[in-house]
Amino acid sequence: MSKTYFTTTVAAAAIAAALAFSHFGMSDQAEAVPSSHTIGNFQLVDQTGFARELYRLRDAQAVVIVSYANGDATSKSAAQQLARLKAKYPSVEFLLVNSVLTDSFASIAADAAANGISLPLLDDENQLVGEMLGVTHAGEAFVLDPKSWKVVYQGAVDASAASAQSAGYLEAALTDLAAGRVIKTAKSSGKGAPIAFPAKARAAEFANISYSKTIAPILQQKCVACHSEGGIGPFAMDSYEKVKGFGPMIAEAIRTDRMPPWAADPHVGAFSNDKSLSNEEIKTLVHWIEAGAPRGEGADPLAVEHHVAEEWPLGKPDLIIDVPDYKIPANGIVDYQYPYALNPLKEGKWLRASTVITNTRQGVHHLLSGYMATPPKPGERASIAGTSVADYAVGADSTLQPPDLGVWMPPGGAIGFQMHYTPFGKEKTDQTKVGLYFYKDNEKPKLMIRETTIADMFIKLPPNDPEHMETAYVVFPKDAILYSTFVHAHYRGTFFDLKVQYPDGREEMLLRLPRYDFGWQRYYDYQKPIALPAGSKVIARYAYDNSKRNPANPDPNAEVVWGDQSFEEMFFSKLRYRWVDETAAKPTNNDALLAQYTLLGMLDDDISGKVEKSELRGPMLEALAKWDQLDLDKDGALDAKELEPLAALIPTED
Repeated sequence: MSKTYFTTTVAAAAIAAALAFSHFGMSDQAEAVPSSHTIGNFQLVDQTGFARELYRLRDAQAVVIVSYANGDATSKSAAQQLARLKAKYPSVEFLLVNSVLTDSFASIAADAAANGISLPLLDDENQLVGEMLGVTHAGEAFVLDPKSWKVVYQGAVDASAASAQSAGYLEAALTDLAAGRVIKTAKSSGKGAPIAFPAKARAAEFANISYSKTIAPILQQKCVACHSEGGIGPFAMDSYEKVKGFGPMIAEAIRTDRMPPWAADPHVGAFSNDKSLSNEEIKTLVHWIEAGAPRGEGADPLAVEHHVAEEWPLGKPDLIIDVPDYKIPANGIVDYQYPYALNPLKEGKWLRASTVITNTRQGVHHLLSGYMATPPKPGERASIAGTSVADYAVGADSTLQPPDLGVWMPPGGAIGFQMHYTPFGKEKTDQTKVGLYFYKDNEKPKLMIRETTIADMFIKLPPNDPEHMETAYVVFPKDAILYSTFVHAHYRGTFFDLKVQYPDGREEMLLRLPRYDFGWQRYYDYQKPIALPAGSKVIARYAYDNSKRNPANPDPNAEVVWGDQSFEEMFFSKLRYRWVDETAAKPTNNDALLAQYTLLGMLDDDISGKVEKSELRGPMLEALAKWDQLDLDKDGALDAKELEPLAALIPTED
């Protein structure tokens, strides 16, 4: 995606004039009538794993989308031509889209690498974008006007793809657009390998998709839990009429991968709490909506079974802890609050699940907790340094421990909270509650679940940078098993991935979020827990969009660093794991060994295992003055042990 932005847009008069031209025959002749259909918003993942959303490109002069097929000569030539045109027309966005059913994400990435393609090459595995564009062959170009999202040119990319006698129609069209002229040639022939779209031949069948037997059951299984009376969804899916009325919105939410709210890339890992739609469900829903959302015969399951969201989705808790009420002001900035609640337990319990509910979803950014053996003295703020009993961030679900694992909650003392409140234009008193669920005495877990973080408090986002990347990691000093990962950034966070680098050098990607969504932060629970031999590095990467194309960005002209408030930024991932040599009956003290690598993981951007002088940032620059004293082995770099004296310079919130 281009990092240079221009304000020039397609002249409406030129488009109108182009639409008015009469058209000529096909074959090697050119048409002056463009395809006038409008393209809806979509989001697809490119060969690098990043999500690309069409409507984020609305500030471009034009958007060029070219169909692509692996191994197709016309596609390869088109990609080369687009790279040349990109240099000539920097205010135009160029995308390649592969809609070939037999080309997998892995093969698309491999083809892009083999052909040196750096432009975004998008995987249209459900063919919904290709169908919407009207793709028939590889190497077809579609020029979109971002003011209307209409196709203003369709056809060949270069002369060789059209015919030996014809001009390079795409470049001519872009030249006309750049000059504010009428597009002389708005359609041309010239095609690469044909691309099959089986759904086109079945289009008439979509009007016969059963709402009662097919559509409603999908919605009941994947959507109604949130889209119900009292649910978090903006409307209740309680009747056919309601679903049909919101049909266009539902189709766009699916095409842009906003709904269901599950950000994990299906090509990386498998998760026990996966909320996504299957590819078949995606196509069925969209095709049904595009066919006019026919009612058909049969009862309306959504109307028959009225669903009301439960206050406690896991049932009544064994213990409910009330976080002290807090009046969120209508405006301004609220510093973190550190209230506490006394722990009423008379004997210790093993925690198996927790749920946080709040009456002010707009105002509660997050809740963190920690057990305190002694309640704070008057005037003291609570601490969250102890064992966490519950946490919450925007859009989070309940937290369930894996089978036969638990968290020990001692009796007495207090539960300290860190509350991040964000004013939302209306004064409101927050009344957050924490529900705790315990193992029964005859079901005590045999194993202990623990948590650690991968954080980087030294991030720095340059102004107007749409894809700034930061990296940090943690080293597991003893054998461990990883169960889940929680991902947290603020408004500029846009991408995340997590991989493990094993001691033998082998790497495995565990989780990837092509489009991180601040509104839906959750744990991703691995279907098969990940074994981490001693010495394994778990490496997290975040990308941030600090540009004007990020609709949530408070200020693209600001240099952004780590900070508490949502308009600042964070790099924070939580890992839930257990030590292989630890049981509930025999706890270990491996956590102290793990903490030794915290600073190293923040600073060591090249993941070499040591910190070079060039990697020091923020308050760590003070180390340059005493580098020779710190560098005990005189190898010109600092390892985890040598970094220990600098730990006091790490910013802290507790």
